[in-house]
Amino acid sequence: MNKLGVSIRLNKLLAHQGWCSRREANRFIEQGLVKVNGVVSRDARVAPTDTVELLPQAVTVQAQQKTILVHKPVGYVSSQPETDSIPQEQASSRRLFHPRTQLGWATAGRLDINSTGLLVLTQSGRVAKTLIGPDVRVDKEYLVRVRPSPFFDRNQSTAAVLERLRDGIRDAGELLHAVSVERVNTDQLRFVLHEGKHRHIRRMCRAVGLEVDGLKRVRIGEIVLGNLPVGQWRYLAPHESFVPTVESIGPQ
Repeated sequence: MNKLGVSIRLNKLLAHQGWCSRREANRFIEQGLVKVNGVVSRDARVAPTDTVELLPQAVTVQAQQKTILVHKPVGYVSSQPETDSIPQEQASSRRLFHPRTQLGWATAGRLDINSTGLLVLTQSGRVAKTLIGPDVRVDKEYLVRVRPSPFFDRNQSTAAVLERLRDGIRDAGELLHAVSVERVNTDQLRFVLHEGKHRHIRRMCRAVGLEVDGLKRVRIGEIVLGNLPVGQWRYLAPHESFVPTVESIGPQ
């Protein structure tokens, strides 16, 4: 059932319910794999009282989609090329793979060219939506090696620096916020973010007088980088998932 309480388009409802991405919803609808009130629908508005069903063939398609975890090296970009960097086709993390294997894979959460760590490539619209959608609330954990910049105020305590970072930083008209910031040792901090704005952590550190010498993403949700070697990849294991469990993918 449409639980939003208003009439909306079928593809938007499927995406909102977390069954698939909007793009996948369009494809499933075109292929006749979605029913509304027991009848195959070719896209329509769905009322709050309507019952929507994603057919088993669509669920089978989703089960066959793969997700891989990459330990991205420094010097590779994972989305669009950055200013003064070499083009994406020459420096993308996807160049770790043969070009024929790249079709149908999306990068779910970028890392800038100077960062390393856990990068997700997926064929699944559900995984991509879970990790990079506008309302994402998935933890992304980073280990950040820092040093004082020439502008660092040496009269401020470590506790004061951490408090400023935890309160959030306003930079270039944007509020940069972290879920948590902890000191690991004398030159390393641990950040946990939900959002990921452009150079988010580097800008936060710069605002309190710290330069970032190294930034590594070590966890996304419950999935950890672990001992995966730099430049190597592995499949997301059957017991691992980024997508929240859906109680039922049939009639709602």
